[in-house]
Amino acid sequence: MGLLEVLTGRRKLAKPAPDRLFAISTAYVTLETALEITSRGAAAIVFQALSTADFRSIVRDMEEVVRATASDSGTTVEQSTDSYGFSWLVLRGHDFDELVVGINAVSSALEAGGYGERVLCAVFACEDTDKRPIYWIYNYKRGSFYPFVPAAGTQQRDNERELVLRAQIGAELPVEPELARWFPLWGIPI
Repeated sequence: MGLLEVLTGRRKLAKPAPDRLFAISTAYVTLETALEITSRGAAAIVFQALSTADFRSIVRDMEEVVRATASDSGTTVEQSTDSYGFSWLVLRGHDFDELVVGINAVSSALEAGGYGERVLCAVFACEDTDKRPIYWIYNYKRGSFYPFVPAAGTQQRDNERELVLRAQIGAELPVEPELARWFPLWGIPI
């Protein structure tokens, strides 16, 4: 803790390590081989959009970059807005690593443009052998992942399955230690 932090009583939050997002690529090998959890071929980055020309330009440019670099593998990009007004930049494709790289490119461009605080999370859609959805959510502000497993019913989640997933993959993925920060995302468009 620095002198200014002692005097003001405030601590500056450490920024998450930029390479933590890529931990999902290495953990995916375990998810797929040991846990039989596979990608649904979709990932998204969620952010609070601004109406400024600069912000819109960055997002538009990143959409074009992702489209151009992913065209060989057939990855597509689309944008949508949810009922809360958050923007979702959705990538769809068969190459999981390419989805991770595309999400990282968008978040890096927003951060370089000075809009890093507008980025909320990245979401990677997976499923188990019974085709039940499992989402891995990366919280940019915390630099950690957590599982989100919707259950049958309206806005119900399978907490037990989420805790089991944490125990199974926690050694390979930086999992959020505070369960109260495992926020559900209802109406995920992927």
